[in-house]
Amino acid sequence: MKTGADNQYLTQDTLRIDPIDEARTIPSAWYTDPRFLEIERRTVLSSFWHFVGHEGRIPHVGDQIVGEIPWNPVVVVRGNDGVGRAFYNVCRHRGGPIAVEDCRSKMLQCKYHGWTYTLEGQLRGVPRFGRSDLFDKKDFGLVPLVLESWQGLLFARSKEHGVTLNTLLDGVGETIRGHSSLQSLKFYRRVDYTIKCNWKVYVDNYLEGYHVPLVHPSLNSILDYQEYKTSVREFSSLQQSPLSEKDHSYGIQSGGHAFYFFIFPNFMMNILPGRMQTNLVLPISHNETKVIFEYYYQDVSTALTARIEEDINSSDLIQKEDIMICEHVQRGLGSSGYDQGRFSPEMEAGVYHFQSLLKKEFARLMEPGN
Repeated sequence: MKTGADNQYLTQDTLRIDPIDEARTIPSAWYTDPRFLEIERRTVLSSFWHFVGHEGRIPHVGDQIVGEIPWNPVVVVRGNDGVGRAFYNVCRHRGGPIAVEDCRSKMLQCKYHGWTYTLEGQLRGVPRFGRSDLFDKKDFGLVPLVLESWQGLLFARSKEHGVTLNTLLDGVGETIRGHSSLQSLKFYRRVDYTIKCNWKVYVDNYLEGYHVPLVHPSLNSILDYQEYKTSVREFSSLQQSPLSEKDHSYGIQSGGHAFYFFIFPNFMMNILPGRMQTNLVLPISHNETKVIFEYYYQDVSTALTARIEEDINSSDLIQKEDIMICEHVQRGLGSSGYDQGRFSPEMEAGVYHFQSLLKKEFARLMEPGN
C-alpha cells in the first residue's frame, strides 16, 4: 500500500530525470516532510551497502568493532575460524546491546542480562532460565548481516541481492592506485557530529565545491580551485583537485592530490597524502542527521602525533563550517519562498547525479508489485 507521501511526492513529474542543464533540484518537501523519510527507509537506506569499519581494526580472534547502519546498531567480530562477521548488535532476549565499545573478548555477552553467544553468533548461555528447554537455542542466535571487504574497508548490508560491492565501488581503486594504499591504513579516531538538517542536505553539500570559496576559506587556500573537477560513475562520484605545494596541516604531506569520493547513498572517502577520512551519514529524523567521521593514517607513530592532531583540528573547523551552512539550508528549504532550484552544470554534476539516483530508486518503489 502506498503512503500519502508516496502519492503526493512521487509523481511522474518529480521522478522525471531531465538533462542537467534543464533539470530542477528535488522538491523541498523531500527534505522537510517526516513521512518522506519512511520512503527512503524502504528503498535507498535499506538495500545498499554501508561502511562499518576497517579490517585492520579486527586483526585478532575476538576483536570487535561497534558500528551503525541506518537505524540499526552493528557489531563486527573476528571469529575463532579467523573469519570476520557482522551482526545486528542486539541480543535476542530483550534487545540489549552485545557490545558498547570496540573491544576483544572470547565470547559475545549481552550487557543487559548476560546472555552469551559464540564469536560466530550462536546462542550458548541463558543465565537463570530454569525452563530453557522451552525453546531451542539454535533459533535465537544473533541475526547476521552480509559482510564484504574491499581494499581493507568493511561494508555490510541486510540483503544478499542487489548491487554488488564491486559495482558500487567501480573505478575507485583504479583512480587512487599509485596515490594511496587503503589496505595499510591505521585507524586513529572516530568523531561524531549531530546536525540539524536532513541527511540529503549534508550529502548535497558534500557533492559540490561550488561553496568552497565562500564557506571554507582555509580549505580554498590549499586547493587549486581552477583545477577542481567532478566526474561520475554509476553509483559513485569523485571531486578532485591538486593540493598546493606549501606545507599545511590539511594532509600530512605537502603537495599531492585531494580525492573526495561519494559512494551512494551515504558514504564518503576523503583521501589525501598520508591519510583517509571516512564520513558515514545516518538519518536520525527528517531534520536531524548524525555524521560519523573516522580518521585513518599511513603512519600513526608518536613522532607524527602533533601533525595528526593539527590535521584533525583543521578538519573539525571545516566540518563546523559545513554544519553552519547546512542548518541554514534546512531552514531555507522549509520556507514558503523556496521549492525547487536549478543545477550548475559546471559545479554541481555530483549533486545532480545523487538526486538522479534517488529518483531511480524511488521509481522502483512505484512499480507494480513493489
